Amino acid sequence: MEPRMNLMTTDIGGKLYKRIVGAAQLLHQSNVPENLLHLVELRASQINGCGFCVDMHSKDAAAGGETPTRLNLVAAWREATVFTDAERAALALTEEGTRLADTHPGVSDETWSAIRKHFDEEQSATLIAAIALINTFNRLNVIARVPAGTYEPGMFN
Repeated sequence: MEPRMNLMTTDIGGKLYKRIVGAAQLLHQSNVPENLLHLVELRASQINGCGFCVDMHSKDAAAGGETPTRLNLVAAWREATVFTDAERAALALTEEGTRLADTHPGVSDETWSAIRKHFDEEQSATLIAAIALINTFNRLNVIARVPAGTYEPGMFN
């Protein structure tokens, strides 16, 4: 696959990426476990078909100690026994928050209740922001056709 363009080499794209990468780094410094943020980012990227982000977040998760079994089962998390109830709530929020146009009213009360059962106010805000941010990255990369396969863990830190 050939990229349509390299947004990072444009003035606006370079500035935008710098800011949203900074926002992503802020979220990874929160009190939400980093491995959970990687699972959220991976699942949204799978849904959105962003190969670059699937490559990136699966590699970063693996480098952070995530197991191949759990990484391989993220797309089928509902049928998998390897995720905690808190992780399942976050993955449900990720799916509903990513597929806003597919459902009304978006995130269900049931999913939100599960989030609040497992996460405090600050962690809930972090998860919302992480889902919004990865969806932004996914859209930028899919539209520009950023190819997958070249990412090295920690490349943007």
